[in-house]
Amino acid sequence: MTRLKSYGREAINTVLERVGRGIGQVQERKPLPYDLLETDDAYLVVFDAPGATKDDIQVQFVDSELEVRIDRFREFYPDFEMRFPGRGLTLSGTVSFPADASVTSARTQPKATLTRSGTLQVLIPKSRSSKSVTVEEAS
Repeated sequence: MTRLKSYGREAINTVLERVGRGIGQVQERKPLPYDLLETDDAYLVVFDAPGATKDDIQVQFVDSELEVRIDRFREFYPDFEMRFPGRGLTLSGTVSFPADASVTSARTQPKATLTRSGTLQVLIPKSRSSKSVTVEEAS
């Protein structure tokens, strides 16, 4: 009976691990959701980036599209075993601006800020562009 319980636990652990990895892969393949806001002077794109640090985030503005990639890392917890790795570690998304958007001159760079609440806010002035964006942490 003890062997049967042991095999049962192994099977459950294997299933949980595979399901968790599958869910993580689905999350990584889904585009990173965002909100796109607009004023007369700029666009503001807001992404959820919980647990990410400034160094985990890559932001690029290329050909009137905003590209974001977040490479998160799992913390290890002593005395705990990973049973269900369900969170995707690499999240990415691309924001296309409205067809009539004018965000392509070289005057002012977009600004990206990682807030304490875990959101990434990218401010893109209208009629301006940049090839790379520096991420700052809010104070």
